Amino acid sequence: MTRTPGWLGRLGEGLSRAGKRLQERRAQARAEAEAETGPPLPVPAELPPGAAQPEPAGPAGTVPAPPSYAPAVAARPDPANAIPWGIRVAAEAGWRLLVLAGTLWVLMKVISTVQLVVLAFVAALLITALLQPTVSRLRRLGLPRGLATAVTAVTGFVIMGLVGWFVVWQVMDNLGDVSARVRDGIEELKQWALDSPFHVTESQINDIAKNLSDTIGTNTEEITSAGLTGVTVVAEVLTGMLLTMFSTLFLLYDGKKVWEWWLKLVPAQARPGVAGAGPRAWRTLTAYVRGTVIVALIDAIFIGLGIYFLDVPLAVPLGVFIFLFAFIPLVGAVISGALAVVVALVTNGVFTALMVLVVVLAVQQIEGHVLQPFILGRAVRVHPLAVVLTVAAGGLVAGIGGAVVAVPLVAVTNTVVGYLRAFSEEQALRRMPMPPPPSPPAPEIGEPA
Repeated sequence: MTRTPGWLGRLGEGLSRAGKRLQERRAQARAEAEAETGPPLPVPAELPPGAAQPEPAGPAGTVPAPPSYAPAVAARPDPANAIPWGIRVAAEAGWRLLVLAGTLWVLMKVISTVQLVVLAFVAALLITALLQPTVSRLRRLGLPRGLATAVTAVTGFVIMGLVGWFVVWQVMDNLGDVSARVRDGIEELKQWALDSPFHVTESQINDIAKNLSDTIGTNTEEITSAGLTGVTVVAEVLTGMLLTMFSTLFLLYDGKKVWEWWLKLVPAQARPGVAGAGPRAWRTLTAYVRGTVIVALIDAIFIGLGIYFLDVPLAVPLGVFIFLFAFIPLVGAVISGALAVVVALVTNGVFTALMVLVVVLAVQQIEGHVLQPFILGRAVRVHPLAVVLTVAAGGLVAGIGGAVVAVPLVAVTNTVVGYLRAFSEEQALRRMPMPPPPSPPAPEIGEPA
């Protein structure tokens, strides 16, 4: 019995110490919470019914806690996650397309500012693609590079100059005969209109002629300004021809060094792909120019012979025009053929014009279905829709020069893009880890391991 009070005393002392330590820990935790969130708000005293509830006091900037009866508010999602996936993809593609469109717009503005220089350089590239094989053959025969370049360039430009002089000479030589035939053709057309079932009277025809004469007389100033603009255009054409000649000469002589210098401007990571695409693009351009020249020459010869045998004047100049307009795909053939038909109609009458139309259509059908697929081949084949759209876009941007260079530009771009795509796939396959070698088959039962 004497031991029980001592044991109870020790138990009470232990409990007291434990309670004291618990109170200390609670005070320490409360102090840490007050240090983080501030002291707790005082509990308001009971107020009589109808009295206004005072706002709880707290530190500056502290938002009071909502009352217990307030409804719970769901957490708002991240705005980026709230937007549907399709709209996010469209927005990502949209701003990139805007950047690309802005870049193209700036590029087109720069090109339009120096349009003469750009067209002269592109024409020099086309002429170089035509003459480069001749330079290579002369160098294989043992001629130095400078001499081979000079002989090829001088011969090519002399031939072009002679062709131009011959066309001008033929036009000037037959101008009187053509004028007389035009007057006779107009009289025949007038008589045909009077005898036609359209009930056209001579007074109506005279009124039309008088209106044309009055229009020309009224617009004399516009015609004069157009003539002055024509003088400016002639000066620009001569400047462009000189730039084309010098560019062609240096491209024939130092074309390889120019290409190597251009490769140094390309980033190092993209340089192997561009270096491989360049020769293939040049081969495509060369094939296009040579094939187009051959096809245009065949068109000019056969349509010119048909016009000559039908006794249409200016057969040789018309053949040259057909040759030149053949470099504008689709559109050039229509314009040159229509010009030949109009000349035949005005000079020789309706029957001769119909025969010229038959000749033009026959030669163009043979060209489109036989000559171009056989001569140009699949390397430079472009879809007709792409041809029409690119010729129209090139004509709107840079006139006749833009229409001429549009299709070879698309053909070269098609070759470059195809090669770069294949090159990228090949590089991706090379970077892939090699699969492990197959394990040998397990031995069958009864065979030694």
